[in-house]
Amino acid sequence: MAALSAACLWAIASVVYGLLGQRIPPLQLNLIKGVIAIALLVLTIVITSESLPNLTFAPICLLFLSGAVGIGLGDTAFLAAINYLGARRVLLIGTLSPPITAIAAMIFLQEQLNFEAWCGILLTILGVAWVVTERVPGTSDDSVTHIWQGIGFGLLAAITNATGAVLSRAAFATISISPLWAALLRLSAGVLVILVCILFSEDRKAKAFYPYWQSWRVILTSFFAAACGTYLGIWLQQTAIKLTAAGIAITLMQTSPLFVIPIAICMGEKVSWRAIAGVIIAIAGIGLLFHLK
Repeated sequence: MAALSAACLWAIASVVYGLLGQRIPPLQLNLIKGVIAIALLVLTIVITSESLPNLTFAPICLLFLSGAVGIGLGDTAFLAAINYLGARRVLLIGTLSPPITAIAAMIFLQEQLNFEAWCGILLTILGVAWVVTERVPGTSDDSVTHIWQGIGFGLLAAITNATGAVLSRAAFATISISPLWAALLRLSAGVLVILVCILFSEDRKAKAFYPYWQSWRVILTSFFAAACGTYLGIWLQQTAIKLTAAGIAITLMQTSPLFVIPIAICMGEKVSWRAIAGVIIAIAGIGLLFHLK
């Protein structure tokens, strides 16, 4: 239930981020949602009296590095990709994260993949490629360029999120930490990376003081998206990984593209049968990968 709830909330938040992306640059939007989520996590920890975990230096470094890569870099690329491709396609590209994670874990953590697992990886890639390369009638050359830029950002987001997952898994293997504290540490590292990027950017003044606060609608929408997708989403993600087998949790959490399809249809987007079939194929590939790995 935690994994499916996280997938549903990510789908809703991604659509909202697509709307916010028309007003706020990806780096700034990532900073806003990170700060809001950290505030909500700290408030939750205080209310629930969650005790400070006993952490050693190495696991803290792994969790911070996981957040810096997966949230600081990965989520910024994810938000940029949404501006080019829309939430539906970007969430589907995100299903490549589990196969990338499995391959990275095989290389760095010596986890083994059998033949059936490799078939699952191939099935996921085919499903994603089938949908993302679908040509919409009337698409101009500029639109094609934007599509490929979006695919590039989407792949970067998938790779960085997979890297963050491997680092997080390595940390969980050595310590016992609650989902709340794990989410807080990762988010804090991500926000620090974003602040460093803004500090060293040429137009740092414009980025640091982007006037999103001039609109109450933008403020409330940002809070809603951050509360759903970042605060509750990451909390539920860590809860799912803690309470059930990692393969089951990861597979269920990658069903976001299924949840976003009815939202896209309600918003007037034309969703082809090819797009729906590609989503099902990609998710089936993830299930095959983690069921037989």
